[in-house]
Amino acid sequence: MSLILILILPFIGSLIAVALPSNARNIEAWLSGAIALACAVLTALHYPAIAEGQVVQFSTPWIPGGLPIDFNLRMDGYAWLFGMLITLMGALIVLYARYYLSPQDPVPRFFSFFLLFMGSMLGVVMSGNLVQLVVFWELTSLTSFMLIAYWNHRLDARRGARMSLTVTGAGGLCLLAGVLMLGHVVGSYDLDIVLASGDMVRQHPWYTTILVLIALGALTKSAQFPFHFWLPNAMAAPTPVSAYLHSATMVKAGVFLLARFWPVLAGTDEWFYIIGGAGLCTLVLGAYAAIFQQDMKGVLAYSTISHLGLITLLLGLNSRLGLVAAIFHMMNHATFKASLFMAAGIVDHETGTRDMGRLSGLRKAMPITATLAVVAAASMAGVPLLNGFLSKEMFFAETVLASHGPVIESGLPLMAVVASAFSVAYSLRFVLEVFYGPKATDLPRSPHEPPFWMLVPSGLLVLTCLVVGMLPMYTLGPLLESATFSILGDATPHYDLKIWHGFNLPLAMSLTALAGGILLMHLLRHQNYVKPGRAPLIYRFDGRRSFELLMEGIDSLSATLLNLLYSPGLQRQLLVITAGTFVVALLPLMRGGWLQPELGTEANLFFITLWLAGSACAIGAARQAKFHRLATLALSGGAGLATALTFAWFSAPDLALTQLAVEVVTVVLILLGLRWLPPRIEADDGSAPLNARTVVRRGRDLAVAVAAGAGMAALAYAVMTRPSGQGISDFFLLNALPEGHGSNVVNVILVDFRGFDTLGEITVLGIVALTVFALMRRFRPPPESIKDGPLRRQQGANNPSLDHVEPEPDPEADLPRGNMQAPAVLARLLLPMAVLVSLFFLLRGHNLPGGGFVGGLIMATAIILQYIVGGVVWVESRQSIRPQKWIALGLLVAGCAALSAWAVSRPFLSALVGDFDLPMIGTVHLSSVLFFDLGVYMLVIGATVLMLVALAHQSLRFRRKVPHAGAAGAATSSSGAS
Repeated sequence: MSLILILILPFIGSLIAVALPSNARNIEAWLSGAIALACAVLTALHYPAIAEGQVVQFSTPWIPGGLPIDFNLRMDGYAWLFGMLITLMGALIVLYARYYLSPQDPVPRFFSFFLLFMGSMLGVVMSGNLVQLVVFWELTSLTSFMLIAYWNHRLDARRGARMSLTVTGAGGLCLLAGVLMLGHVVGSYDLDIVLASGDMVRQHPWYTTILVLIALGALTKSAQFPFHFWLPNAMAAPTPVSAYLHSATMVKAGVFLLARFWPVLAGTDEWFYIIGGAGLCTLVLGAYAAIFQQDMKGVLAYSTISHLGLITLLLGLNSRLGLVAAIFHMMNHATFKASLFMAAGIVDHETGTRDMGRLSGLRKAMPITATLAVVAAASMAGVPLLNGFLSKEMFFAETVLASHGPVIESGLPLMAVVASAFSVAYSLRFVLEVFYGPKATDLPRSPHEPPFWMLVPSGLLVLTCLVVGMLPMYTLGPLLESATFSILGDATPHYDLKIWHGFNLPLAMSLTALAGGILLMHLLRHQNYVKPGRAPLIYRFDGRRSFELLMEGIDSLSATLLNLLYSPGLQRQLLVITAGTFVVALLPLMRGGWLQPELGTEANLFFITLWLAGSACAIGAARQAKFHRLATLALSGGAGLATALTFAWFSAPDLALTQLAVEVVTVVLILLGLRWLPPRIEADDGSAPLNARTVVRRGRDLAVAVAAGAGMAALAYAVMTRPSGQGISDFFLLNALPEGHGSNVVNVILVDFRGFDTLGEITVLGIVALTVFALMRRFRPPPESIKDGPLRRQQGANNPSLDHVEPEPDPEADLPRGNMQAPAVLARLLLPMAVLVSLFFLLRGHNLPGGGFVGGLIMATAIILQYIVGGVVWVESRQSIRPQKWIALGLLVAGCAALSAWAVSRPFLSALVGDFDLPMIGTVHLSSVLFFDLGVYMLVIGATVLMLVALAHQSLRFRRKVPHAGAAGAATSSSGAS
């Protein structure tokens, strides 16, 4: 259970952090730091088992089915090492961020997003099945987007966040496709089974496709060529974000995944050329570009890209020792790069700039910061006695041993030395131009050392670089061994983490790279080849510009397609939708054999009369649409009533109730919307001859309508008369009571068998309601439709979220007067009765016709009736509706009911059933689906009321003059309804 606690603590802390006041910076920092340290301690407690080679697991059922997927948390040596990196680094970043963020920054939002990201990363490294891993993977993309865009008032932050989300999110979709194929090949999504199936996967015809898809997910996340461009643009984030996401955690997720799947996918030529090739290009390109950056964080961003390329290249070499070196360098890079980011943030915080062209001579004003930065930069450059030197020397050894032809054998070590020389050059430039040289005179602020506690995180990381560099076998050695063993098992190679291995070729390559980097930096500085932001030869290839051109091209293509398919007239849009649906539905029916009724049907005079009346209403509505909209609305309601009676006739009372309630709400909705339709300019009384174009259009519409209607009728007839046993209805009829514990099959399907669909549908309904409300708040009709005279903004006394504009002269005009007082009193008396009726249908819904949807619509109708009779101002001055809270509470209740099954280790949305003995009542049978249905009930009320009241407010806000009787009558009715 401690694994689930490690995972959920950051998410709980995120919820708490966002609720704290904005001026509670210390409380926010203490909370976040305590959670990070608590997770680190809980993770550390598993080390004895991890050191013995055990795998600690927690599992609970999640998604049942043909390939059941459990929610599985899995911690081996590799996951343990990353878990400690995520939590301990998180604690240091929290301490640093406490002093970095200004009082004006929204601190609760920062720490809430920070903890959310920490929990997402822990979910990635501890996931025990593939689908769960992808879920947390995408959560890291989303939370990093929010952290990068933290300063959302800045354009560069918004652009960088959008770019990172687009690239990494697209890679996540590729990863999802890859793991689904991988799970299908193996026959399970369990990570242990997948990791043991390497030979099966490599021999499968889908291997190359799986490798490419998973590689796209990993390479985009770790900013590998050609997807590297998003990382420098993400430097608009606050420095604590860069130090955490872009050096230690998020960008490591990609290489973490490659190492995790190394036993499954590595060992082939495809792996070598795809993974190794991407890593080599990124290593050289990132190191070269870093030399010419002018922004301190720009240098660190491109150096991060280069070092991630080094790790990717090591993983792509198909060498077990290369895997060891890659994991070792992941940890080393996290320590020195996070420390350098912190130093860059301190310089920016204390001087007001990161421009290396303006910074100079800070060593005397900031000696401690300068010392920490020099040591960390030396580790990044691979100077002996520091941890970066050890892993880089292992990298040189692996490039020398690579054997894929003479070009690789000679070219790979050469490229490694060149890239390392570039690394030395940009490390030297970073230190010399910022901390040495003449004292800068045009800085925005006078430089000085930051507060002591702001230096502590960087100091601890630099100390780690020194200790690991001098005592590798006694510090990181055992942890590296357990991490490697958890991936390779008994195939783990023997290696020695020592400072001195004698004078050999890797050492000569290291010394050559050091000397070459120093010489290169000397030449560049003295020949003035370093131009701000322009890397020679490659500066024209701008990844950001290419990305923006691609986005603009997609937008242009979308606009072109939209122009082809879109029409401002609703008629053409409905035509496209109806015709397209008809064609798609017709395709499976063209095979034939579907219209073979087993049962005959007898004509019934009442039913025929009912549908003749319904058809007459429908035809009359179509005819009256040109003359009188209110009559059209009434006739369409008659057709809907015929539909409801048809459902009742065919023994579907649930559908009949729902149809009837929906008809009432729809009529009110359209009634309020009639105000926004344009007035008729000229009525078509049939005296004028129709032109050929109009005749063709009407004939086309008639043909499509008849075809679609006839097709739906035939489909319904075929479904209702097909032989038993050919559909899925028998399953639901047989299992509704024993499995779903309810005799109302329709309700059991909605809240049990297809509960996940219902949860998604109510979520969409809530989103639609909020969207309608947001659009209506910002909608302004043309000036000529607004009544002359000043307008003033007035807020409802108890509902400030639904503000509206009302004509100034008579604020009491909306109150009921005269002969309207009696209906208002009756409507108020009807409300408590409607509440009881709605609750009655809610509570009986699992066994008898009813349910949360029907009950919610009844309750919403009663509330709307108060508005119709009493008016907006009168109702909101006396009642507090707050439909937004109904929506939020409905989703919360439904979600909690769905999650309650996890408390007893059952799959998500499983029903929990129990019998309870209550005094004076007896035995009561309760199920968790009642609470799920209650959430549906609350959300339907909130969504319906929010949309209708938003329209009612708009009707009250503006009064439109219409010249003609039909439109005028509709407008008058709409005004009365509002």
